[in-house]
Amino acid sequence: MTKQSLLTPTTTDHSDAHGNHEGAQQYREKWSKIKHQRNNHGELQYPWDFEVVQGFFKQSDPSIDDFGFNHVFENMGRLKSWDVIISELNRLNNNEDDNVMYKVVFFARHGHSRQTQIVELEGLKAWHDKNCKLTGNDDFTWAPDSELTELGIRQAEENREFWKRELELGAPIPSKFYVSPLQRACRTLVATWHDLKPVDNQPIVCENLREKIGKNLSDKRSSRTEIQKMFGEYGFITDGLEEEEDVYFTPNTREQMPEQSLRINGFLQDLFEQDCKLGKVDKNLAVKNTFISTTSHSGTIRSAINVTGHRNFTVSTGGMLPIVIKGTRRY
Repeated sequence: MTKQSLLTPTTTDHSDAHGNHEGAQQYREKWSKIKHQRNNHGELQYPWDFEVVQGFFKQSDPSIDDFGFNHVFENMGRLKSWDVIISELNRLNNNEDDNVMYKVVFFARHGHSRQTQIVELEGLKAWHDKNCKLTGNDDFTWAPDSELTELGIRQAEENREFWKRELELGAPIPSKFYVSPLQRACRTLVATWHDLKPVDNQPIVCENLREKIGKNLSDKRSSRTEIQKMFGEYGFITDGLEEEEDVYFTPNTREQMPEQSLRINGFLQDLFEQDCKLGKVDKNLAVKNTFISTTSHSGTIRSAINVTGHRNFTVSTGGMLPIVIKGTRRY
């Protein structure tokens, strides 16, 4: 394969991945205050602690240059064959205590969108001053619910070819696919996976995986009915969207990193708790659901990094970051 890629990180990707240390610290402070909260039944509201497991993927190694890293040229960054990775994680999930579980979550970022296009054309100042609240101009529309550009589709198709090669090398097809309700993420998932995964492995549209909420009209999602109309033919499950319309979008205020990180913590709490019965890990479910796919946004992935304690890592538009997560359930 010629070493050309549409998934090469930019300086903007790098600054997004490494900026806002204050927000990351604010999340850690908030988490330390709420992690031991209990509900009216005396149960922990956030029972799972998360940490990154080293030795499976290069990306978790602080010595790796994340700005120069492209997963398509690095076999996803894996340090072992897929057979060994699968075997070792199966062993861990089968032999650990009944309050410990391991998962590999593939955090995919959506491809190039109309929102990004207008920022590239007119700059960040124009975006914050006016364009973030507009629907479009005479040339194209970027809001609400920004679509992928042709470049974004090609980026997803490059990931499709990458995944096809990895599957031939023994990569597992994830047991569950979760996707942000914003259509640029949904379309990325379709272009990447629709003919690689089993038809009955239906993607779950998850409100918690969306980008920071508010102010940017491009981040206001379509209605549940519209999402089903656009992606129902691909088996997307929209039942998890409790509200028909986007009742969470606020036109004048925007969610901040600490709040988004708590939201992603909630997603991971639910993901791990699903494989428990009566508060104990179901070993069969843990093994079955070791590999999970998510398709979302740069802010969502940055928040997942905050929650798991992974090192800051640059993920290009359309790129992907695998994280091996050890979850430990407290009582």
